[in-house]
Amino acid sequence: MAFQLVPVIVSIVASFTNWDGITDPQFLGVENYVGLGQDELFWTTLRNTILFTLGVIPLTTIGALVLALLCHGKSRLSNVVFRTAYFTPYVTSIVAIGLVWGKMLAPEGFLNSVLALVGIDGPAWFTDSNWALIAVIVVSAWQGIGYPMIILLGGLDGIDETLHEAAKVDGATGVRRFFHITLPLLTPQIFFVLVTQFITSFQVFALIFVLTKGGPGQATNVYIYYLYQNAFTFGNLGYASAMAWILFIIIAAVTFLQLQLQKRWVFYN
Repeated sequence: MAFQLVPVIVSIVASFTNWDGITDPQFLGVENYVGLGQDELFWTTLRNTILFTLGVIPLTTIGALVLALLCHGKSRLSNVVFRTAYFTPYVTSIVAIGLVWGKMLAPEGFLNSVLALVGIDGPAWFTDSNWALIAVIVVSAWQGIGYPMIILLGGLDGIDETLHEAAKVDGATGVRRFFHITLPLLTPQIFFVLVTQFITSFQVFALIFVLTKGGPGQATNVYIYYLYQNAFTFGNLGYASAMAWILFIIIAAVTFLQLQLQKRWVFYN
């Protein structure tokens, strides 16, 4: 318990100080928090993080649902093969993923070579400010799709097949069965995926660090990367601590809102 509480208390106290982690802290009151409101880069990174989250969550959730549906009901051997293939990126080193995708999306990389075959001049994905964040979103969705797929696949396995059989007897098509039986009964798993994906996406750091380091310019500089810069590059742990607590408040508020809204669309057996 002490190893959990002590860092929390230290970060709270540090957020009201000017502290580099070495010298004695100087008490500033709420100056760090006021400074955040006046910091243009803070708002830029917050905006980038929101855009990243809004891009990743739909891609990951819909993609995971499609993969779960494709894997569901297959033979035992093919289930193992496909589940392993889709889940492997989730447990693969972020550094390895970053290196591979960095090569694939390089200006003369694999993707642009394929696009050139059909007469399309591909951009410099990670160094063009118009495309860098989109490229990171796609890589992140690809890397993170395995975990929600397993969650949704577990939900599919738990649906009583007699419901589908009864709907078939009544003449319901596959599309109607999906929207009126499968999807409603999957809402608890979808809700869990949305909550966890929001928390994970809003704290994205490793992919940004490996692929773009916040560039070009500030196009992919996200909240946690800016927090990291303040703490370990600029040596301002007090300011970084204030950012951490603002992040906690944002995540807690949105999660609470999700918990309240789930009463309207999540169906529990």
